[in-house]
Amino acid sequence: MRHARLSRGDMAPKLQTSDWKGQPFDLASLRGGPVFLSFYRYASCPLCNLRIHQLITAHHTFAAKGLTMVAVFQSPAESIARYVGRQVPPFVMIPDPEMRIYRRFGVETSWLGFMRAWTIGIGRPLRAVLGKGFMPGMIEGNLNRIPADFLIGTDGTLVDVFYGKDIGDHMPLQRLHDGLRVRTY
Repeated sequence: MRHARLSRGDMAPKLQTSDWKGQPFDLASLRGGPVFLSFYRYASCPLCNLRIHQLITAHHTFAAKGLTMVAVFQSPAESIARYVGRQVPPFVMIPDPEMRIYRRFGVETSWLGFMRAWTIGIGRPLRAVLGKGFMPGMIEGNLNRIPADFLIGTDGTLVDVFYGKDIGDHMPLQRLHDGLRVRTY
């Protein structure tokens, strides 16, 4: 069943689950501060690992603005620990191998988006992925999953919504910075 995309101004869907370490997670408990909720492919995805590396590098800047980051993967907790978890991100990562959360947030798949990533402008990301040593491993879930990012305001409304165009397309970090300047508090 395909769920509709969400839009700016919508309320963020309820999200109660466990993180990759087995700790309970409730999105509603984060109200009062802005939240960046980011959806990825599988835990060994090189492009996803590169993006997580970028978020780890920028985390201190965003945390100073009160932002809480949350990453969702279509892999089980064991794979998150084996692959992306080795980067030791200072934010919550959620396994969703059943892809229930993906459906709730309207996160899509696209073979065109998969092909686009490998044919248009792959040079720079490919060099960055290889330079960081992010090699592909076990593929879990949809190979053609397209990322999506949501900036959630203090009242639970979506301040900014970004549905990627290809498998490596995420909300630019500058756009996230700009979104935090807008009233999210």
